[in-house]
Amino acid sequence: MLLDLHTHSIASDDSRASVEQYVRWVGVLRKKGHCIDGFVLTEHRQFNHDVDYSTLSEANEILILKGSELDTDCGHFLVYGVTKEITEQIDFSNVNMHAEDLVEICDQMGAIAIPAHPGRSGIGFAEYLAGGRKGFDTIEIVEGLNGSNRPGEGEKAQDLIKSKGYKSIGGSDAHIVSAIGTCMTRFTEDVKDESDLVNKLREGLFRPVRLEESKEQ
Repeated sequence: MLLDLHTHSIASDDSRASVEQYVRWVGVLRKKGHCIDGFVLTEHRQFNHDVDYSTLSEANEILILKGSELDTDCGHFLVYGVTKEITEQIDFSNVNMHAEDLVEICDQMGAIAIPAHPGRSGIGFAEYLAGGRKGFDTIEIVEGLNGSNRPGEGEKAQDLIKSKGYKSIGGSDAHIVSAIGTCMTRFTEDVKDESDLVNKLREGLFRPVRLEESKEQ
């Protein structure tokens, strides 16, 4: 199963793509022979419990899940498995939240927090670790493939993965329609919902892939 684990719709302040447009573009890519089973909307600094994409998902046979991308004092983190209890514990709009607290709360409450684009300048996890930031013993996964990386950022992420022994996910970091699916995560088993996504990530049943690899079925 192939899922793009990092996308932004117009709900994020810097994206120009609607969810419906993403769905239509996935249809275009499928006609070209690519396999894309779904994507996760990781909107910046927010999570809307009231938004439901199940009808759109079922009508187009594409899994649409929700997560979030949060700003912390140790870079950006992708959060999967968000519940109402978690949004009551954490102020998602806080751009300087304590990263260790975020990771701990997610670990305790059935979610998972994964460093996004860890090689990115200024907001990448690798930069903070290199600067002497300690802790994060429970982190086992980072985003190794990011479709919006600038030159050198992917290499820096791979160096971190090798040095720490992290597992790696892939996501497009799409902010425009045509970017979706450029990087994805291939799961060895089907993912059913947000909770199941967390379980599959915890079990390590995945690897990052680029769009061109999605024809290998």
